[in-house]
Amino acid sequence: MAQAIQDAGGWIGFDGFMNHALYTPGLGYYAHGSTKFGTMPYTVQGGVKVAGSDFVTSPEITPLFGWTLAKQVMQALDVTGTNEVWEFGAGSGALALQVLQAFKAQGVALPRYTIVDISSSLRARQQATLAEFAAQVRWVDALPGDMRGVVLGNEVLDAMPVKLLARVSTIWHERGVVVAAQDANGDAVFGWQDRATELRPPVEVMGDHDFLTEIHPQGESFVRTLGEKLTAGAVFLIDYGFPEAEYYHPQRHMGTVMCHQAHQLDEDPLSRVGQKDITAHVNFTGVALAGNEAGLDVLGYCNQARFLMNCGFLEHLQAATQPVRVMAQKLIMEHEMGELFKVIGFYKGEPWQAIGFEMGDKTHKL
Repeated sequence: MAQAIQDAGGWIGFDGFMNHALYTPGLGYYAHGSTKFGTMPYTVQGGVKVAGSDFVTSPEITPLFGWTLAKQVMQALDVTGTNEVWEFGAGSGALALQVLQAFKAQGVALPRYTIVDISSSLRARQQATLAEFAAQVRWVDALPGDMRGVVLGNEVLDAMPVKLLARVSTIWHERGVVVAAQDANGDAVFGWQDRATELRPPVEVMGDHDFLTEIHPQGESFVRTLGEKLTAGAVFLIDYGFPEAEYYHPQRHMGTVMCHQAHQLDEDPLSRVGQKDITAHVNFTGVALAGNEAGLDVLGYCNQARFLMNCGFLEHLQAATQPVRVMAQKLIMEHEMGELFKVIGFYKGEPWQAIGFEMGDKTHKL
């Protein structure tokens, strides 16, 4: 990282820093072999860190997540006349496994499930998880010229690098990273440095108080790429975030960047670089506009609780054992993941009503 900053002239934008911290081959958080996904944190025994994980996503909490989502996927494939699922950032492979299990249980043929993931260590874990469905699953590093099918992305956008914008004494700056010092071992100590910029949030932030926030050019570019390449099908993106009016509300003045390690949160991305996850909440209005710009139309937008219940989550819940119900309720409870997490859907082709957005659609809030 220190070399990257030096090569950039001594200062690097936070999006560049985040990209190196997460994705540098062999060193970035998603590019080495530590266990990221799971329900249990790391423990220390005899001064040695032993098996565990840094954070948990919905498919690791309960298989009911993927089994429920599969109902929406089946409808989307049928309506759009396509027969392939594309999953981006498949993590442990748990979501793919659950969707494929649900298809098998329903006797529905799914010729191909394609995973796009740049992490070789995660790919190895996915291949082990999905061994039962090896004939249907393939992995790719790059997208083809055009795509057909249903695209899934669960907690993908939040891990895409963001630019930090800081309004200080009424002047907007881009916040970047410098090497501030060296520690006792000679390792770089990173610090913040602001530079005046013409960049601005997409809406005016009222007031003149100091304000820190993010813009999402890389995530929005990703959505535009999907729109350009998808010739027929649908897209479902699930993540934590807000519509634009909430994202840039004057009271949200500290930004949304946060880090995950051993199931603990912290707000210091400049420490333990490469050892922990760095994320930012999603501006779903920006996501919707990016899709529209590339020819995607919004299928619907609602919180995760409403989407899952529309797709039959409560029926799965009633049939589950008590321990499974206790864990699964986290996905729909308002103070857990039910409200903070949102689902946005897009389609390419003729309009149709997705079951996941039949009730509680808040597209008008974008």
